[in-house]
Formats: sequence, structure tokens, C-alpha cells
Amino acid sequence: MGSGAFVSKRTALIILGITALACSRAMFSFFNDPEGPNLLVVLGMAVILYFLSSVAFFFGRSTTTFKKVLLAIALQIIIAVGFYLFLK
Repeated sequence: MGSGAFVSKRTALIILGITALACSRAMFSFFNDPEGPNLLVVLGMAVILYFLSSVAFFFGRSTTTFKKVLLAIALQIIIAVGFYLFLK
């Protein structure tokens, strides 16, 4: 396998979807809302995070898929933190 782990594009997109949901859920759980985060709002934010990170994944200049996934996950986290700070 070498120094980097082998990740297919299909698996990478599934990982990006799961992390988009996790980042979106985490972002809305930090708001002081007694009812908790709305499922539709969480899914909408997850779609935004997934779309932006998949663009970075497909157009990234990295040579390995693993590095592209890590870059996309880092981008999801940065965008979620940015949205949280903007909406707070």
C-alpha cells in the first residue's frame, strides 16, 4: 500500500458526506436553542458543506486521494466554524 492509504473516490465521497453531517450537527448543537437543532436545517447545512468540500476534492492539486480527502475534511471544519461565528 505504500505510505498513503488507498481510498477510492466512492469511499471518499461517502466519508465526505458523513463528515459533512457530523460538522453540521456539531455546529448547530453549539447554539443555545432549547429545542435543539432542526433536522431540515442540519441537512441543508450538510449539503452546503458537502458541495463545497466535493468541489475542493475534485479540483484539488494533491496527488493522492487520501490527501484530497483530508483537505476536504479540513475545509468542512473551517467552513462550519466560519458559519458558526458568523451566525452567532
